[in-house]
Amino acid sequence: MTLMDDDRLFPTDATVRALARDLYESVKDLPIISPHGHTDPKWFATNEAFPDPAQLFVTPDHYVFRMLHSQGIALEDLGVPRVDGGPVEQDSRKIWHLFASNYHLFRGTPSRLWVDHALQEVFGVTDRLSASSADAIYDHIDASLKTEAFRPRALFERFNIEAISTTESAIDDLKWHKMIRDSGWGGKVVTAYRPDAVVDPEFDGFAANIEKLGELAGEDTSTWTGYLAAHRNRRAFFKSLGATSSDHGHATARTEDLPQDVAAKLFDKALQGNCTADEADAFRGQMLTEMARMSLDDGLVLQIHPGSSRNHSADILARFGRDKGYDIPTRTDYVSALRPLLNAVGGRADLTVILFTLDETSYARELAPLAGVYPALRLGPPWWFHDSYEGMMRFREMATESAGFYNTVGFNDDTRAFCSIPARHDVARRVDCSFLATLVETGRLDRDEAPEVAHDLTYRLAKQAYKL
Repeated sequence: MTLMDDDRLFPTDATVRALARDLYESVKDLPIISPHGHTDPKWFATNEAFPDPAQLFVTPDHYVFRMLHSQGIALEDLGVPRVDGGPVEQDSRKIWHLFASNYHLFRGTPSRLWVDHALQEVFGVTDRLSASSADAIYDHIDASLKTEAFRPRALFERFNIEAISTTESAIDDLKWHKMIRDSGWGGKVVTAYRPDAVVDPEFDGFAANIEKLGELAGEDTSTWTGYLAAHRNRRAFFKSLGATSSDHGHATARTEDLPQDVAAKLFDKALQGNCTADEADAFRGQMLTEMARMSLDDGLVLQIHPGSSRNHSADILARFGRDKGYDIPTRTDYVSALRPLLNAVGGRADLTVILFTLDETSYARELAPLAGVYPALRLGPPWWFHDSYEGMMRFREMATESAGFYNTVGFNDDTRAFCSIPARHDVARRVDCSFLATLVETGRLDRDEAPEVAHDLTYRLAKQAYKL
């Protein structure tokens, strides 16, 4: 028995399925380029064993615990830490049983594919997870995690990861990345510059974060010029530890290109905590354009992923903190919002700005036409709520006709769940090969071109776009 169908996600038409399978066979073993994600660099720095199955699969993965929580299961019962240090379930076997007993909730979801793939391909589990199989599967995984073969670095190599980028705050000391660098291990783990805490006036502790930015950079961040200099300094520091990109998760795609004296006054208001909501958004927008200009100098790829109403539940935010499954997609404008930045630097072929979206309605109407003409723009892959068979297929169908393949950047997994990385890339490879097979069989792509495109979508485009 196996958990997964070998032909999963391929088209049902026999001819198209056969071609999709052939294309997939040509790319399925290519190295993984993981240019944007949230794995913990401490894993690779210390190479300590993962604690247990629950802490590997359940507690850190918001895709998993948000589904369980949606059915009334308390986050405390899943071991999710509370902000106040209050009591949560500590018995990992109980957490695992709760997960297993409710595994039916994941039927038909991407999470089911990812978990089944990890169980089968990583741990050799062939029985479906359920209440009756929970203990046996827990014991098998737990025993595996105690061996050298399942340490983070060994899995990194087994997963055939050529390069992976984690994401750290602009005021992170990057000690784990320093440890990785100094360890002599050959795995390529780089950081990415995430400045949200010091560019968003509505971020908790904004003024204190700005002060810390100045201390780390050796700059006077009480002034606009000193503040910009501090960003340049920190970006250079991140580059010294492998960074090839910056990453910006703003509520909107708004950009601004204000005169410097106007921007300086806006910065002063932000620092004093006197910004209106619109002024805070304007400041974030100004900083996207400033970051784009810095990218022209230092070469970092600029990633923009707007459109999330973050921490939608005030109660969950107060009790558990940020990133606990309550980030919800919102409608997003790109055409007007990006115009200031694009008028400033969008014609530069030596700049790469990668756009992501949680608003699928914008693919064909806005994003593909923008990326199909501005030299600086590339389209990021479907992510988060759209990291799925349907989401990826919709993206290819709506974006390709205006932007083609070569204004996109392959795939990234954007995950904290380490064992889901090969699963997610496998899904993307199957979907892309299915899409290409359909193009061939409907006369829109020559058969001899399809393998090259499959290779590009799987490997080359991500490596090239992210300079990895």
